Amino acid sequence: MALKDWVKRSKPYVPDLGRLGALGEGNYLRLQRLRQLAQGEGGTVDIELHGRGQYFGRVRIQVLQVSRYTETVLLEQVHNGGRWLNNPAMTVRVYHDATMAEVVSCYRNRQIAPVNDYPNRYMHHPDEKTQINAFLADWLDFCLRFGHAPVEQASWLVPGTPEPDAS
Repeated sequence: MALKDWVKRSKPYVPDLGRLGALGEGNYLRLQRLRQLAQGEGGTVDIELHGRGQYFGRVRIQVLQVSRYTETVLLEQVHNGGRWLNNPAMTVRVYHDATMAEVVSCYRNRQIAPVNDYPNRYMHHPDEKTQINAFLADWLDFCLRFGHAPVEQASWLVPGTPEPDAS
């Protein structure tokens, strides 16, 4: 007998569709609330992240594609307030008819498979898609908690007047 005959095969991973659906519905609501914080031009919204006297960075939401019932947006951290952050970037498909949002790719446009064999080329976990959508939920919660409209988009500024001094 060969060694591979002695290796016990574990059960195949079965995605938890209830959890994935709940994440998608929650992410849709979070993303809609976040987009209301600031008004952008040309389908782009910038949100400053700061709290307790500390600057955390800037997040940009850019609409990439719009169709009748869906929308594809790029959510990325374009600036950060610390070297420990890795500036996440995610492409998110927003389903307005189903009121759900899911991550379709992250970091350099890699598609996320719903289920991965393990081990695999990229060392993705079997539940990578669920983990990435859970990260999106945490990231959107953080943005909602510490997000503010950038000063240059503030409604009280009159066009043509200088911006307030940052000091």
